[in-house]
Amino acid sequence: MSRTHTVVPSPIGPLTVVREDGVLVRLAMSPPGRLVDPEIGERSDEGFDDVVRQLGEYFAGERTDFDLPLRPVGSDFELAVWEQLTRIPYGETRSYGHVAAAVGEPGGAQAVGAANGRNPLAIVVPCHRVIGADGSLVGFGGGLARKRFLLDLEQRDRRLF
Repeated sequence: MSRTHTVVPSPIGPLTVVREDGVLVRLAMSPPGRLVDPEIGERSDEGFDDVVRQLGEYFAGERTDFDLPLRPVGSDFELAVWEQLTRIPYGETRSYGHVAAAVGEPGGAQAVGAANGRNPLAIVVPCHRVIGADGSLVGFGGGLARKRFLLDLEQRDRRLF
């Protein structure tokens, strides 16, 4: 098992991207020194061209979804939540309760919030598209300012299509 990482500059700050045997396992909105997971592997900028390109296209408003090999690690429930997040269309949002119902756990909004907070693949698995039942921005590991930026980016770009 070979793990490597790179750091990608972005409008919301540095993004740390981790690959294991060529598959994306983590995308975090913090520099490597601040990650909780110390096992991000050696720094290598090789083998990340597709991720760097797709992130650049996303931030430029040219990409609305990602086509990358992913391998998130989590419980069955977390994996179901993360899969559901990938089904939220670009430029749209869903409530925690909506996601809970979609994964067969009506009333499980708090559990969805917890799973959202453990999403290892920020942006690519769009946890920023999940909002409070009243439409408020709540809970985002990258900070609410980043969440607002990502939602505003998608709303602005959506009007262009």
